[in-house]
Amino acid sequence: MLQRELSRRGLFGAAALAAGAVLTGCSSARGESGSAPSTTPKAGVAGAPKAAPIDEPRPAGSAAIAARHAGEQPAQWGMEMPGITSSFAAKGKQMAITFDACGGPDNNDMDDSLVNFLVAQQIPATLFLNKRWIDANPARLAQLAGNPLFEIANHGVAHRPLSVTGRAAYEIAGTKSAQEAADEVWANHERITRLLGKPPRFFRAGTAHYDDVAVRICNEIGETPVGFSINADYGATASSSVVRQNMSAAEPGAISLAHMHRPQSGTGAGMIAVLPKLREQGFTFVHL
Repeated sequence: MLQRELSRRGLFGAAALAAGAVLTGCSSARGESGSAPSTTPKAGVAGAPKAAPIDEPRPAGSAAIAARHAGEQPAQWGMEMPGITSSFAAKGKQMAITFDACGGPDNNDMDDSLVNFLVAQQIPATLFLNKRWIDANPARLAQLAGNPLFEIANHGVAHRPLSVTGRAAYEIAGTKSAQEAADEVWANHERITRLLGKPPRFFRAGTAHYDDVAVRICNEIGETPVGFSINADYGATASSSVVRQNMSAAEPGAISLAHMHRPQSGTGAGMIAVLPKLREQGFTFVHL
């Protein structure tokens, strides 16, 4: 496993911050589920501090963690800040492939052709699964979790931006208190832990937006907040050729974001075409 250490390199596929209308791919837009990218590069991400140690044992729920942060006002908001892992210090030409399954109406399917390709090609991936998707797909979860190629990660309960003030991203209201932020992480943390017998290590918020208080809450629950450096499919709305183009910009240490719950999108075809080419260029695919 790689060290969960942020590099200070500029993020790749910087264009994920562009503005536009809300899309349906993952019930959000741009950032995690965005429209076409802008040409403005992202700044580098500062190194992520370790979570502050918890003096007392972790509670059987989120209330004690939320209480420690009740009333705190955030100073930062967005998809990149200290504490969010958006790239990593690669050993050679390594990159991490991640896929979200966002859950909810029209978002509970799975792209079987994409998953079967990853298995056939022995390509590891980190899968961020929303609780609604898990609840709708217990057999699929068991199949995915039983394959060591796939690490199961947490994509929240209701696919909301992780906030303590209700701040919205792309017209999607965020969690509006420390308790709601903790619950958005915790309920699916507990669901995955019960099903798999071990807790998830990583969390990605709906829309991939966080404030800094919510980042600390996530860390105290025991999960590392994850962003991305390549927005591969704009919330499963991009064509296969755009997915190929976005992924082709990969550099060592990249974390790509795409979606696995829309089999009719261009994501699967784009990934199936580009991943072998990246391998030919010397890239190896690793878990976070």
